[in-house]
Parts: sequence; C-alpha cells; structure tokens
Amino acid sequence: MTDVGTPQTPSLDALFASHLQDVARRTHRALETCGYSALLVHSGSLLPVFQDDHAYPFKVHAPFKVWAPLLDAPDCFLYFEPGRRPLLLLYQPEDYWYKPPALPQGYWTRQFDIRPCRDRDEARRLLPASLRTTAFLGDTIEELGPWGVGDVNPPHLIRHLDFHRAAKSPYELACLREASRIGARGQLAAARAFEGGGSEYEIELAFLAACGLREQDLPYNPIIALNEAGAVLHYQVLERHAPAERHSLLIDAGAGFAGYASDITRTHSHRDREFAALIERMDRMQQTLCSGIRAGVDWREVHLEAHRLIGGVLRDAGIVGCSAEEAVESGVTRVFFPHGLGHLLGLQVHDVGGFMHSPDGGDISRPEGHPYLRLTRVLEEGFVVTMEPGLYFIPQLLEAARADARASRINWRRVEAMRKFGGIRIEDDLAVTASGHENLTREAFRAAQSA
Repeated sequence: MTDVGTPQTPSLDALFASHLQDVARRTHRALETCGYSALLVHSGSLLPVFQDDHAYPFKVHAPFKVWAPLLDAPDCFLYFEPGRRPLLLLYQPEDYWYKPPALPQGYWTRQFDIRPCRDRDEARRLLPASLRTTAFLGDTIEELGPWGVGDVNPPHLIRHLDFHRAAKSPYELACLREASRIGARGQLAAARAFEGGGSEYEIELAFLAACGLREQDLPYNPIIALNEAGAVLHYQVLERHAPAERHSLLIDAGAGFAGYASDITRTHSHRDREFAALIERMDRMQQTLCSGIRAGVDWREVHLEAHRLIGGVLRDAGIVGCSAEEAVESGVTRVFFPHGLGHLLGLQVHDVGGFMHSPDGGDISRPEGHPYLRLTRVLEEGFVVTMEPGLYFIPQLLEAARADARASRINWRRVEAMRKFGGIRIEDDLAVTASGHENLTREAFRAAQSA
C-alpha cells in the first residue's frame, strides 16, 4: 500500500493534523451552505478492461485524497460529519488472487477512525443508519439507491470544495516540495540518458529509476520527445530506438508525493550552439515572468505578457521580421506559442478551480484569442501554479500561417532550419506568497545537483 514514502517526522505529523482541521472546517462550511449534514467520499473503483479479466491502473479520486494520502486502495469510503472524527472505511476483501491492502501505518492515520470492511454491505453497516442528508462524491455505484444517500455529486457542493483547494496548506506545500525534489532527480537522470544516446523509452526508464517510481505512480505519463517530436504538445509515443541523429530533447515529466504532483519541463540541445542559445533565451524569459508572480496578480495579464516577450524572442532570433508588438497583434506569436502559460497544481496536475470567480458561481473568461488558457484567476497566497512558456515549430500551425496574412511576417528559411528541433518548453512550479513566490522547481534542482 502506498503510504507517503519518507520517514515519519513530527513536523509532517503536525502539518497534516493542521491540514486536516482546515479541510474539515471548509467542508463544514460548504455542507452548511449547501444544505447537507455530512459527506461520504468514495476513493474510486478498479475499471475493468472491456471484455477482459483485468483492470486499468487505479487512480484515487482527488476529493478522497485531499483527506488521506491513501493512493492505491480502491473502494474505500471516507465519512465526515462535523464535530466527529473522520471515519475511513478500508476495503479489505478476502482474496488470494490479489493481495488486499494492509491497515495503513503512516503518520496521518492517527487522525482517523479506520475500520476494515470486506465488502460494501459491511461498509454500509459501519455508516450511520440514515444518510438522507449526506452528500456523496465519487463514482455512481449501484448501492447508492438502497443506501439512501441524500444527493450524488451535487454540483454546488463540489464547486465550494474545489474553489478552496487552490490555496494550499503548509502540509500540502511540504508535499509539493517533495514531489518537486523527486521529479528533479528524475529529470537530471533523463538528461544524462539523452546525452548518452538513449531512446525515448530508455530516457523514461532512467527517469523512473531515479524517481524510484513505477509509471502508474506518476501524476501523468511523461512526455519524452526527441527532435521534431517536441512540436507535438502532448506527445505520447516512446520510441524504442534512438534516432540516427540527435538534435534535441523536450521532457515534460513530474513525480508524485502523498498524492500531490510536480510538473516539470526542460528542453536540451545536443551539440547545437544556436538551439542551445535559443533555449537559454527562453529560460531567461521564463524567469522574467516568474519574477513578477505574487498575490494579487491577474494570471491573464501574465499570459498576455508572455506573448509580448515571446514576440521579442522570435524577433531577436530572426524567426519573424516584424516587431514584437506586431507579432502579438497579428496573431503570429500564437503560431509559435499556442497553449496556455500555466495552470493550478496540486492533487491533480491540472488542478480544479482555475476559472472560478467565487465558490457561489460565475467563471472568469479567457482573453480573446487564447482558448487554451487553463487559469484566469487573480493569484492568492498559497496558490501553486505552473509557469511554462513555449516556442514550437508545429507543422499544422505553420502551414495555416503560410496561407494567410501572417506569412509575410515569418522568416520561412529560418523556420525550416529550426523544424528538426521540434520546440522548447521551460516549466517551473511556483508557490505564490504575499510578496512574491517560492520556485519549487529551481530549489529542487539546486538540492539535487548539490547532493
């Protein structure tokens, strides 16, 4: 069973106790506001493969793991009633085909009343007799009707809970720091594998080994793109054979700790000074954007500033022949930087609540012409966001630009020379503070490189 993976420490113990109190308080407020007396959360079920006898890798539901870092135990339930100790029903079937989960022993367990149960009928007997004012969150299981729960996945309650997840507790920040440290170790090992001539598949194996994780333990499948594959934003292939010529590596790969994710991207050049210089220029630009992050900043403005800065990078690199301002106004920067600048990070890689105006309703719109931005909120202390500007040579977008008025602003000879590199993305995870930010990623790399 996945317990947190580091030694139990008094500090982590105390941080979790305070975190759980915060979760209980905000859940209590949400239940009162939405008219419920209690909350029942399902950890999720194993999803069987169609017409087969095995299941997909299990991923615990985020509304469950915000309470407990129990990551690989399906069909568990968490029952919370304000004023009472949370009840954790641990599914322990009698089984000799698969090993049932053992009772967890982690630092967090003393905060719960943990009861094993062999099946859902036993789980129901351990719950209060009446659940008619209880809200249920999770998969719609067939037992819910007979169990008599008051409501299933009520949107107004989910919104209240999701909105407040954006600001992280000290415990959550500690988990995110550790996820960054693990991810940085993996990234450094992957870079060494690339320099050693490894294939995409071999580079991923190096990343996993350095992290000490299986692929299903990761918060997302790594993007490991050699050469022109870096132009595919969510590249999903792991080629088993190294290319005849190596030009570049774009690796977007993070790790997990106690259910919290890191999300890290780096781009590497193989002995091409010009492309290495462009990576360095993008890295400096990314750090310029990071320097402006603090509570009170509107993320939409940061995204638009990224386009203005990328316009300057394109101009200085000779990729466009117009000014940075014209590159932005004409839509040319969106040819080379089509995605959003970043997103909330936490229990999920693309964490919830990125557009919410308030817990009561209303969303904050994206800037016109930027449909893929995943965050539009004003930053608050405790938010954790990714900062990931990119510059890519994407065939589909370039061909569309070649066919319209943008074509005259692009240096096509320069573009053709750069296609073999695919693209550049530099991504750090930032914890927002009142006066600035903590760069979780850069600190993790410094620690890993000095170890």
